[in-house]
Amino acid sequence: MFTTNHKDIGTLYMTTALIMFLVGGAMALVIRAELFAPGMQFVDPMFFNQMTTLHALVMVFGAVMPAFAGLANWMIPIMIGAPDMALPRMNNWSFWLLPFALILLASTLFMEGGAPAAGWTLYPPLVLQGGAHLPFAIFSVHLLGISSIMAAINIIVTAFNMRAPGMTLMKMPLFVWTWVITAFLLIAVMPVFAGAVTMLLTDKFFGTSFFNAAGGGDPVLYQHLFWFFGHPEVYIMILPSFGVISMIIPTFSRKPLFGYSSMVYATASIGFLSFIVWAHHQYTVGMPLAGELYFTYATMLIAVPTGVKVFNWVSTMWKGAMTFETPMLFAIAFVVLFTMGGFTGLMMAISPADLQYHDTYFIVAHFHYVLVPGAVFALFAATYYWLPKWTGYMYDERLGKLHFWLSTISVNLLFFPQHFLGLAGMPRRIPDYATQFAEFNAWSSVGAFVFGFSQLIFVYVIIKAIRGGEKATDEVWEGAHEHGLEWTLPSPPPYHTWTTAPEIK
Repeated sequence: MFTTNHKDIGTLYMTTALIMFLVGGAMALVIRAELFAPGMQFVDPMFFNQMTTLHALVMVFGAVMPAFAGLANWMIPIMIGAPDMALPRMNNWSFWLLPFALILLASTLFMEGGAPAAGWTLYPPLVLQGGAHLPFAIFSVHLLGISSIMAAINIIVTAFNMRAPGMTLMKMPLFVWTWVITAFLLIAVMPVFAGAVTMLLTDKFFGTSFFNAAGGGDPVLYQHLFWFFGHPEVYIMILPSFGVISMIIPTFSRKPLFGYSSMVYATASIGFLSFIVWAHHQYTVGMPLAGELYFTYATMLIAVPTGVKVFNWVSTMWKGAMTFETPMLFAIAFVVLFTMGGFTGLMMAISPADLQYHDTYFIVAHFHYVLVPGAVFALFAATYYWLPKWTGYMYDERLGKLHFWLSTISVNLLFFPQHFLGLAGMPRRIPDYATQFAEFNAWSSVGAFVFGFSQLIFVYVIIKAIRGGEKATDEVWEGAHEHGLEWTLPSPPPYHTWTTAPEIK
């Protein structure tokens, strides 16, 4: 339990993430059950709003980020020929902060006044009107942030200092590169979020007026601070996905990745640009025209390196000897559906158009297309791809494909109608709605329940593989070895063969 072995910590991270994925999914099903039909059916409006807040916080900080941290812990040392992560005890600490922080966050549900009901953005003045939950939620966010920063430091130090002799930076697998860039983003933005929520805390309990207009403060200042964190945060969740997809597509295309160096530079460009586009979330606050123009242009610029990546993935598949095992199916679905989410992002980048989309279900559809068929599908792909390596056994391919098809069909049934709801004017974060929106909401809720219960197949596939079955061979993905693409990488060299041997005390 208190291991410092990178594989064990990776497994702990991913197990926690899977549990939180199911918990956050259950919260989403509460939301979709209430929205199946107009009127109030199952929960009161306050509890509905608490579910929207906790669903987002649990999925972002409890499911997606820890899952990618688990992949990083498991795979980065193996990929670069290191014996372990650079700072194993800090690695252990960064994991163990996580479950306690998540329990603290969940405990707000049982306090007087319930959990925060202001959305995951925790906007003032709404968030300041709650009960006793605020300091607990904020302390939880601080712990999650500390955990993330420690994991990020560990990844950077490992990748820069513990590569095997001969592995230059531009020979690192793309998964390692995407995580290094993600780690820099984490270190840069988590303290900003910590500062913003601490200012919320002092506004509530210590009489300050950072965000209180009556005392000379400005609630829009909080939005700037939050989105300066929040926009790079969405890239923190998607950049490791790019790394995973860049590992899987070459394997099943039996070709090296097209344009490796352009992929590295594109990833770095996305990381840099993510810091200078934050206020595209705030077009409706009354910013000057020059501000709107700048954020429109800067946001559209991010489409360029992202387009380079999509082009390179498609070029890798072009004329390859492709096979369609479960990891490749999820990877292809990722490319198609993530690109669709990117196109709706371009629509919302245009400030005059965004005045119509803002705070409608169109926004919900956009970011869920990026994060569910994007980040979550990449996690599914990575799990199926590396599960034989982790367990020594093959997963059930037939069940994996069933999971893929059910998930892909239902996720589109869930989120595609929400584009139309948003364009028709349905606001987000409301428990009741006009009857004109009933049909699309019913479709969306059916998709949600099918998608939710499809994940039980995924859990079963993992448990089945852990318990045994067909043994995984050295080259699981047949034919990949012909192109030097085995994912069973060589063991790290013994310490005495390193050019600068790490000091062992």
